Amino acid sequence: MPISNDKRGCNEEEVSVYFKSMLIWLVITPLAILNGALREIIFIPALGEQLAYPVSGLLLCLFIFIVSYILIPKLGKGTGGTYIKIGIIWILATIIFETVYGLLAGWTLDELLNAYNITTGNLWLLIVIFIGFTPWFIAKIRRLI
Repeated sequence: MPISNDKRGCNEEEVSVYFKSMLIWLVITPLAILNGALREIIFIPALGEQLAYPVSGLLLCLFIFIVSYILIPKLGKGTGGTYIKIGIIWILATIIFETVYGLLAGWTLDELLNAYNITTGNLWLLIVIFIGFTPWFIAKIRRLI
């Protein structure tokens, strides 16, 4: 059954889809943490910081794509709007998680904001955009919308 795009608000089926989409995001989260560990432990010593960040960013995008390609179809057919909303939810969840995690780890707000500066070689801003775009893109290529 298609996911409804009722203008009066979310129905139970849509709430279930958004909840399930967050479970997919939760599968991606430990992969992102693992990717960060790989970057710090392997990529930076082997490649240097300038090259390690782009390599790590591309690897994380690959992880996001693969997990999404496998799991997004479990959400079922829907509208483009539903999958765009899922992407926005994923962006917000990612930014909130990264901010809270970073602050708890002792990073300053300047350090957190610097991660969004692509001129340093850190692709984090592009990854966040990719995270938001992925649900719609996967739904499109998997013919769910």
